[in-house]
Amino acid sequence: MAQGNESANVAAGDEVPPPSPDEALASGPAAKPGSFDTSHRGEAAPDFAFQDPAGKSVTLAAYRGTPVLLNLWATWCAPCIKEMPSLDALAVREGAKLQVIALSQDLDAAKVAPFWAKGGYRAIKPSLDPKIAFSTGLGVNLPTTILYDAAGKEVWRVSGAAEWDGADAAKALAL
Repeated sequence: MAQGNESANVAAGDEVPPPSPDEALASGPAAKPGSFDTSHRGEAAPDFAFQDPAGKSVTLAAYRGTPVLLNLWATWCAPCIKEMPSLDALAVREGAKLQVIALSQDLDAAKVAPFWAKGGYRAIKPSLDPKIAFSTGLGVNLPTTILYDAAGKEVWRVSGAAEWDGADAAKALAL
């Protein structure tokens, strides 16, 4: 969807509707949804602060020493909701070998706990990023999942929903 010239078609004084959350976060051409993108390989994990499941302010540096699978999601994002059970199954399978962080990009953090309670997830718990620093700072749409190695360097990312408990994901996660 081209957005660059939309303002040229709006008369002075007309109110332009705000972009949807996904449109607001879009930047450049997107990779094929669900494909592994290695164009950011080796980049350091961002140092944005977020709230871990216990409510403590942390950064990804707190997880160094263990590979991290960071999943950016929101309660209003249908593809995010669709992939969450397979992400939970992956976390169950990998256990302590992989830290799976489900980082909510909801502006209203109060919506996350009731949503999560309905999900019945066994291994993952929601972390909060109410300032949406990750999605806006990285310029990504939701869902986006990024694998960081134990040293905090990006290995790959996936834009769009994926099946995290399947053979392709297991192969991609073999560090």
